[in-house]
Amino acid sequence: MTGWHASDHLVTRYADGSLPESDAWSLEKHLECCGGCARRVSQAVRATGAGPVLAGIREAVLTDVRETARTDIDTAARTSLHETARTRIGAAARTEAYKATPAGAPGAAPVAVPTASPAHGPVSGAPAPARPAGFPARAARPGALRWPSAGPRTVRVLWALGPAVRGAWLPAVLLVAVGAVALAHGAGFAHARPWLLALAPVVPVAGVALSYGPHADPMHEITAATPSAGLRLVLMRTAAVLAVSLPLLTLAGALLPSTDAPNAAAWLLPGLALTLASLALAGYVGLRAATAATGGGWLCAVLGPVLATPGGPTDELGLRLSSYLGGAPAQGGWAAAALLSAALLAARRPAFHFLEKS
Repeated sequence: MTGWHASDHLVTRYADGSLPESDAWSLEKHLECCGGCARRVSQAVRATGAGPVLAGIREAVLTDVRETARTDIDTAARTSLHETARTRIGAAARTEAYKATPAGAPGAAPVAVPTASPAHGPVSGAPAPARPAGFPARAARPGALRWPSAGPRTVRVLWALGPAVRGAWLPAVLLVAVGAVALAHGAGFAHARPWLLALAPVVPVAGVALSYGPHADPMHEITAATPSAGLRLVLMRTAAVLAVSLPLLTLAGALLPSTDAPNAAAWLLPGLALTLASLALAGYVGLRAATAATGGGWLCAVLGPVLATPGGPTDELGLRLSSYLGGAPAQGGWAAAALLSAALLAARRPAFHFLEKS
């Protein structure tokens, strides 16, 4: 138990149902170990219109529990008396039979050894009862899978980082980076950097799309019901995506021939701005639609005119990337876009409590 206690305003909002889900979950977790706050919340809820209804439900549940307990006690008492009487009768019969026939006499019947009974437990020296058919012995499973929270810290961290980092997205990022370096140095393709810079800003956007929601995470229903769900979890998984993609793709770009393309780090601010814009737009249209809009918009703006050019597409791509990524004015514009997206994301924070719930 900590020194923090729920304020009167927080208790009132919880009682009338106006408290956001994440705050309500955090308060309920605190009530498990704080009796004083639990009493205050209980009094506040009973004072609302739902109080009489909850009191009626509580009384009905308690009545049903009392009736069930009384029935179980009566049944257990009758069963215990029946088993005790049967055990005593059987013991008396075996004793009389033993007295009537001396041990070792010709034709004497073997004396039965008492075995386990439900009322008195196993008898020392009696053979173990056979397992009923259809119930095979439980085999030890030394390599059985366990819930990630019971494993090492590394497993728990990887699980929390989201489906993108532990799924197919990470091999795809590695394939893009290694493929670009292989084309440049293995196949002699000198214009690999412009194509890498054109695709790099979309890579973290795709990672964000694959990090949150029922379409990507089979544990989403459970994850969304925790106090850390919503914007906090989305930002944590976005940070994991950026921590993987930014250094990896920048290093791959630095290993490529420069030609006339911008430097290898020129895509960092555009990639960050597109990622934040996707998150800000997700508060309105959902994560999948937002990432499709921003990623698709970037590809159409950069690659659309290049693919439509009748001449060499690589030269046109280098010129277009220089206007989009090169120079202080372009980078300043991307920085301003990133700040604006971050401000809009902070303003839309309550919407993330209901993000991807359906």
